Amino acid sequence: MIKGRKTTYGERIEIVAFCIENNDNYQLTSDKYKVSYQQVYTWVKKYNENGCEALVDNRGKSKNTEAMSENKKLEVQIKLLKAQNKRLEMENAFLKKLEEVERRRG
Repeated sequence: MIKGRKTTYGERIEIVAFCIENNDNYQLTSDKYKVSYQQVYTWVKKYNENGCEALVDNRGKSKNTEAMSENKKLEVQIKLLKAQNKRLEMENAFLKKLEEVERRRG
């Protein structure tokens, strides 16, 4: 098993092109470019389905809201509202405690 390595967008295009030129020989491509067989297979599959744009690595980047489905937009909105609600509940509980402490002092 080959240990994974980081590749650039250009390298991924080169790897996919080499694999396609060699009749989808994933093993040969894997050995030549020192990446895993599965990774070569995945890149070629992505390329065949969606073209060069599919080879861009978007990990760690938030998705554009225009690219999200309506369902995903609502899920994200609910998650944000829940976080805001929890923060407000904590703030409210803090203010109640503060009010109680001040009342006992005075």
